[in-house]
Amino acid sequence: MSRAEDPLLWARRAVEQNEAQVRTPTFCALCVSRCGATAVTVNGHFTALEPDPGHPTGRALCVKGKAAPAIVSSADRVLHPLRRTAEKGAQDPAWERISWDEALDTVAARLARIAAVSGPESVVFAAASPSTSALSDSVDWITRLRRAFGSPNFTNSMELCGWGRHLASIYTFGASVPGAFMPDLERAGCILYWGYNPSVARLVHATATVEARRRGAKLVAIDPRRAGLASEADHWLRVRPGTDAALALAIVDVLLQRGLYDVEFVRRFTNAPLLVRADTGRLLRSEEVPGAEPGRYVAWDAAVAKPVMYDPKTRRYDTNETHLALDGRCTVGDIECRPVLAELAEHCRECPPEAASAITGVPAAEIERVAETLWRSRPVAFYTWSGLEQHNGATQTIRAINVLYALLGCLDAPGGNVLFSPVPTNPIDGFGLLAPEQRTKAIGRNERPLGPARFEFITGPDFYTAALDGRARALVNFGANLVMAQADSARGRDALAALDFAVHADTFLSPTADLADIVLPVATPFEVEALRIGFEVSQEAQSLVQLRRPVQAPRGEARSDLEIVFALAQRLGLGAQFWDGDIDAAWRHQLAPSGITLEQLRAQPAGIRLPLATRYHKHAELRDDAPVGFRTPSGKVELLSETLADHGYPALPTFTEPGISPRSRPDLAVRYPLVLTCAKSVRFAESQHRQIATLRRATPDPHVEIHPDAAAERAIAAGDWVRIATPNGAVRARARLNSSLDPGVVCGQHGWWQACAELDLPGYPPYGPDSANLNLILQHTPGDPVSGSSPLRASLCEIERMEAPDAAATGDPDGKRRPRPTSASAERDA
Repeated sequence: MSRAEDPLLWARRAVEQNEAQVRTPTFCALCVSRCGATAVTVNGHFTALEPDPGHPTGRALCVKGKAAPAIVSSADRVLHPLRRTAEKGAQDPAWERISWDEALDTVAARLARIAAVSGPESVVFAAASPSTSALSDSVDWITRLRRAFGSPNFTNSMELCGWGRHLASIYTFGASVPGAFMPDLERAGCILYWGYNPSVARLVHATATVEARRRGAKLVAIDPRRAGLASEADHWLRVRPGTDAALALAIVDVLLQRGLYDVEFVRRFTNAPLLVRADTGRLLRSEEVPGAEPGRYVAWDAAVAKPVMYDPKTRRYDTNETHLALDGRCTVGDIECRPVLAELAEHCRECPPEAASAITGVPAAEIERVAETLWRSRPVAFYTWSGLEQHNGATQTIRAINVLYALLGCLDAPGGNVLFSPVPTNPIDGFGLLAPEQRTKAIGRNERPLGPARFEFITGPDFYTAALDGRARALVNFGANLVMAQADSARGRDALAALDFAVHADTFLSPTADLADIVLPVATPFEVEALRIGFEVSQEAQSLVQLRRPVQAPRGEARSDLEIVFALAQRLGLGAQFWDGDIDAAWRHQLAPSGITLEQLRAQPAGIRLPLATRYHKHAELRDDAPVGFRTPSGKVELLSETLADHGYPALPTFTEPGISPRSRPDLAVRYPLVLTCAKSVRFAESQHRQIATLRRATPDPHVEIHPDAAAERAIAAGDWVRIATPNGAVRARARLNSSLDPGVVCGQHGWWQACAELDLPGYPPYGPDSANLNLILQHTPGDPVSGSSPLRASLCEIERMEAPDAAATGDPDGKRRPRPTSASAERDA
C-alpha cells in the first residue's frame, strides 16, 4: 500500500513495519504564517520539523513550529471522547470516557432538541482564531456546518483579532485591506507595520522584510514596544497605547499640507472630489440640485466653475476628471460646499503633529519625518494586527490609517498592498445555505448594525450576555479558549455554565473545556490530511496548492476538526450538504475549477504551483466601458463614509481618547497611574502550549514588562513577583525590565494557566487571587461603538512588589515563586 492510497493506514503500517527515517514535505499549521517545512519521521514517530527553503513560506521556523513533535507527543493530550458527570460549576468535571458514537449521537440529539424549541439561532458556534491555531484547516467547513444548521452566530474573537484587517476596512475600501490585499514585500520601497510585530505573529513576513531591507526598503514600525523588527526600523514610533488614530491623523495632516499625496489616484479613485454640505456635513446629492438626474453625487468642475454629476453606477463624472476641484469652497444653488478632500484637510488640522505629540508621546518632528519617508519611499506596503484592534477606538483608528494609505496611491500597485491572483476554486463556506431572515438574528446586530454581527461574527461579550439571558442555549466550540481569550473571565465562566449544553473539540483540555458537557479529541495538524489552497503572502505563495500529509498516525481516538464537522453533519441530517460524509468528494468539488486533482496532490506532497500572474490596478479595469472601481456605495475609496454617518458615527476618521486612560479618567489614575497594554509571546500560541517543556523552559513564569525607572520608583527588581492591579482586581507576574517602554506604560501577557510537569513549573487558576490570567482583571467596556472591540491594550493599572514567600515551602531557592495549583480547575471559585 502506498501513502497516496491511504495516508492514515500507511502511517500506522509504518509504525508496525519499523520503517526508517522518512522526510515529508509539509507546512506548519500552528499559526497564520503556515511556514513551509519538512517533517522528519523515524519508525513512524514524528521527531522533527525543519524549514523548507524551497517552499514560498519556508525560509524559517519559529520555536513553536520546532516544538511540534513535543506538542504531538504531549502526555496532556485529549485522546478519547469525554462526558461530564459532575454538575456545572463543580471543581472537577469528573470526565468519563465514552465512545465516538455515543458522543456524536448525544451532541446531535441535544442540538436538534434545542433548535426545535428555541430556533437554530440559539446555538452558537465558536472556533479558535485561524491566525493563532490550526483552525485554518477547517474554519470554512465549520462555517458551512453552522449555516446549514441555520445559525447566524459564530464567535472566534473577530472583534479582537481580525476586525481591523478584514472588516473595518470595508467602510473605506469596500474590501479587506490588508487582510486580503497583502503587502507586496518583494517590491515595496517602504514597509509600514502598525501594531504588528511579524517576528512573533507571522514569521514569513519577518523573513521577507529582512530581505526587503537588504535591498534598500525603508521600515516604519509603530508600536509601544521596541520589539522584533522595530529595533532595526528606520523609524520606530513609540505611541501611547490607544492613541494611534491621533498619530495617523497627524501624518495625514502633514501629507495634505505639503501636497504629498497621489493626486491622480485621489481624484480618480477616491470620493475626494465629491461635495460636502457645510451645514450638514453630508455629501451633496443630485436631488438637491435643480434639474439634475436623481441618484447621483455632485462634484465641482473648476475649469467651468459649475457643479457636475457623478453616477456611482457607471463610475463616471459628467466632465473630464482632471477638472475636478479638490480644495476651495463653492456654492451650489444656495448650499455652501467644499470637496471631501478639503473637508478632510480641515478636519486633520485639528490634530497637527504638535497636538498629536502631546497625545501620543511621539515627537512632532518624527511624525513629520515619517510622513516624508512614506511619500518619498513609495510604493508603501503596510500591515496591521491586533495591536490596533483591541481598543475602544478600533474602527476610527483603522479608518484613519486606511485614509492615510489611500492618499499614498499604492493600493493594488506593485510594491503596495495587492490582491494576488488566487487559484480558482468553488466556494465551500455555504453562504447560500443560511436563509436571509436568519442573518438578521445574529446576536448584537441590533446594537451595532455595522459591526461583526453584520458579517455573522458575534463578539465575546455579546455571546456572554446572550448565554446569561437565555437567548444562547448551546455552544459548539472548536478549540476556542474563551475564558482565557476574552476579557472578564469570571463572567465568561458564568456564561458558559449557564448554557443548557456545550460541546468542545480540542487537542488539550482548557478552562473553557472544563465547562463543556462533551469533549471531543482533536488530532494535531501533523496527524491528519488537510487541503491548503494558496498561502497568501506573495503571488508565488498564493499560487501553491498543497495537500498536507499526516506524518504519523493520530494518537488515541483523536480525529481532525474536519472529520468531526462531517460526522456531525451526517447525524444532524445535513449529509446532503456535506457530500454524504465523503471528505474527498468535498475536496474534489472545491478543487474542480483549478484543474488539480486529489490524486496529483497525494502524489506530490510538496504541492502543485499554477502559473498565475498578478493583475495590478484592478479598480482601473473597464467593465461595460466603466471602471470597476471599489465595492463601496460610491464605487470609490471613501475618505468620508456616509455609511458610518447614516448610523450616527463620524464620517471622517476621528480620534477619541481611550475610555480608561490617565487623560479620560484622572480619578482612577491617582490610584492606577500606569497604562497597561499586552503583547503576544513568540513562544506560545496565545493561551496554548505552556505545558510543553521546550517552549516553557525559556519563559517559565508569566511576566510584565516595566521601564527601569518605573520599577525603581516601586522598589521592584528584575525577577520580582509583582501584583498587576486594575480597578477590576489583581493578578501576579514576574517583573521584566524594558527600557524601550515609556515609563508610564507596562506590558503584560495573557493566556497563563497551564502547568508544565516536566519542568515542575506550576499552573495558575484562571480565577481568584492567585491567578496570572491578565484577562481576569480587564473588562469588555468601554468597547468600540462600531465593532464592540474590548480595550485589552489600553487600561489603567498599578504594579506592586509582592512580599517574598517562604522559600522552604515553595521549593524555590530565590524565595520568589509561590506554590500554584497545577490544574485549570483548581481553586476555580477562590
